[in-house]
Amino acid sequence: MAAATRGCRPWGALLGLLGLVSAAAAAWELASLRCNFGAFCECDFQPDLPGLECDLAQHLAGQHLAKALVVKALKAFVQDPAPTKPLVLSLHGWTGTGKSYVSSLLAHYLFRGGLRSPRVHHFSPVIHFPHPSHIERYKKDLKSWVQGNLTACSRSLFLFDEMDKMPPGLMEVLRPFLGSSWVVYGTNYRKAIFIFISNTGGEQINQVALEAWRGHRDREEIRLQELEPVISRAVLDNPNHGFWHSGIMEEHLLDAVVPFLPLQRHHVRHCVLNELAQLGLEPKDEVVQAVLDSTTFFPEHEQLFSSNGCKTVASRIAFFL
Repeated sequence: MAAATRGCRPWGALLGLLGLVSAAAAAWELASLRCNFGAFCECDFQPDLPGLECDLAQHLAGQHLAKALVVKALKAFVQDPAPTKPLVLSLHGWTGTGKSYVSSLLAHYLFRGGLRSPRVHHFSPVIHFPHPSHIERYKKDLKSWVQGNLTACSRSLFLFDEMDKMPPGLMEVLRPFLGSSWVVYGTNYRKAIFIFISNTGGEQINQVALEAWRGHRDREEIRLQELEPVISRAVLDNPNHGFWHSGIMEEHLLDAVVPFLPLQRHHVRHCVLNELAQLGLEPKDEVVQAVLDSTTFFPEHEQLFSSNGCKTVASRIAFFL
């Protein structure tokens, strides 16, 4: 997926905003000053929900459910000055369908520094928790990291990638931070956002989408009520998933299970065109077709869904320029 441009505004609109630069800079300096004296700093938290909606509409192909759920949940959370619990989302789907892209957009449109913001914390099992035998140390470190950063700033984003590879038992230390209590370990954590990402449930989502196609139903007719139960069951039955016996799903601490549908040929085409535009290149038909022809689709007979979604589009384009 292509990188986002914060605000997602046409250049004409940006020119009209130039007169506001000085005022915005002054406001930022004042906010930074306040942060030096406030325990619950929000200085890097500058949500741009219209920009997020615009970017999702332009660049996230084939995900009507994910778009609607993410935007609805964020609007309700951001507009509440005193939420009773943190926002907790779990993103599920096949590889290359846009889960990581959406999580990067959330960082980009919620925090001034995007993924580089000191308030955005990204965890990968391969990088941060590679040795299952060290689980007790990881649990202690993770609890301390979350608590310490929420003490420093209540507006923080925690991203947990590849949940289907997390050491079992690790996520249980997060359970006290995800509920509706007012204070945990002396820390105000109700304005935090937790995003969990995994491929678990992807096969079940694909099957629902395939059955809808075979039944001549429009893809947009697929509803969350069809997908949420099968995703939840896939997670709860998977001993290798980070939620295994963590209590997070069992105690209904997730605000939304966000499904990502498998991508069809026209969705991959959309991704190719987006990538070419980001590179400043003309959308040449022969390049677009070459990328599509090099993409593997499944099931074997229908050849309906991309095996890698849009994940390899950028690297494939380079071969055909």
